[in-house]
Amino acid sequence: MQHNPLPQTDFQVSAIAFGAWAIVGGFNWGPQEEKDSIEALQAAYESGITFFDTAELYGDGASENLIDKALSEVKDKIIIATKIKPEDFAYGDVRKACEQRLKALRTERLDLLQLHWPNPDIPLEKTLQAFEELKEEGKIRAYGVSNFGVKDMETCLSAGHIASNQVPYNLLWRAIEYEVLPFCVDHNVPVLCYSPIMQGLLAGKFSSADAVPEDRARTRHFSKDRPQVRHQEAGAEAETFAAIDAIRQIATEAGLAMEHLSLAWLLAQPGVASVIVGGRNAAQVRKNVQAASVRLSEEVIRQLNEATDPLKKKLGANPDLWQSNSRYR
Repeated sequence: MQHNPLPQTDFQVSAIAFGAWAIVGGFNWGPQEEKDSIEALQAAYESGITFFDTAELYGDGASENLIDKALSEVKDKIIIATKIKPEDFAYGDVRKACEQRLKALRTERLDLLQLHWPNPDIPLEKTLQAFEELKEEGKIRAYGVSNFGVKDMETCLSAGHIASNQVPYNLLWRAIEYEVLPFCVDHNVPVLCYSPIMQGLLAGKFSSADAVPEDRARTRHFSKDRPQVRHQEAGAEAETFAAIDAIRQIATEAGLAMEHLSLAWLLAQPGVASVIVGGRNAAQVRKNVQAASVRLSEEVIRQLNEATDPLKKKLGANPDLWQSNSRYR
C-alpha cells in the first residue's frame, strides 16, 4: 500500500482510506450488523489501510465509537480523520466539539480534524484561530477542510495551515477539475476523494437510470423530477449512463473490475493523496483494496478521460454534487 505525505502534518496517509459512514447503517445505507462493521474495520487494517475517515455526523459519534472498538490496540499505527459540524465553527464551539471528538474516539489527541462543510455565517478566521491553538496545545496533530471552494481555501491559507481538502471526485463527477483541483495542486493542498465509485454506479450495479433507487438518485446527475433531489436541473441521466457503458467497455478490455479501474484512475490524478472507500463487511473491503496495486497506462487514462468528458461538460463547473445553488465558495 502506497502512503502519501500531507503537508502541515508529521504523518502520511494510505492511498486507500476506509470511509466509516456506511458501517453505522441508517440513512440510505440500510440495516447494519455491528459484527460486520468491526470485521470490516479490522480487515481494512490487515489489508494495509492505515487511514480511517469518520465524522460526528456519521451516526452521532457511532462511527467514531466503532473505530475505537475495532482498532483500539493499533491506534498508534493508524491515522484517524474526523470532522466537526458547520454549526460548531464558532471559536468556543470548535474547542467543545474537539473535546467531544476526543471522547468519542477515546484518545488524547486527534490526528486530523476537519471542517465538514463551509459555514458562511461564521468567520473562518476565528475557526482557524481555534484550530491553531488546539494544535499548539497538542489536542490535534493537523486540521483540514471538506467541501471547500477556492475562496474559502484562500482564506484558510492566509489565516492557517490546512493539510487537506476532502471533496467528491470520481469518473462521473469531475467538477473539481475546473477550479478546485488546480488550486489545490498549485497550493500544495492534497485532495482526499470521497464517493469514488459514486454509490455503486461505477461498480456497474445499475443498468439504467431507471434502475437506480431514489435514495441514490439525489445528485445533479439525475432529473429534478426525482423525489429526493435538491436541485432544479434537467440532470444528465443519458450522459451518465453513456459514460458508464464506455467505462465498462474499457474495464473489460483492460481485464479489470469497473470499480478497480475507477479507483485506479483517481489514484493517478495529480493532487490526490487518498481515495476514501467504504466497506460494510470484510469481503467488500478486501475487494476494494485490490485497486491499490492497479497501475493504469497513459492510454487507458486518456480513454477514460475522453469517455467522461461529455458528462463533465454537461454538469459544468459547480462542484456541489447535490445543489444548483452551490455551497462551495
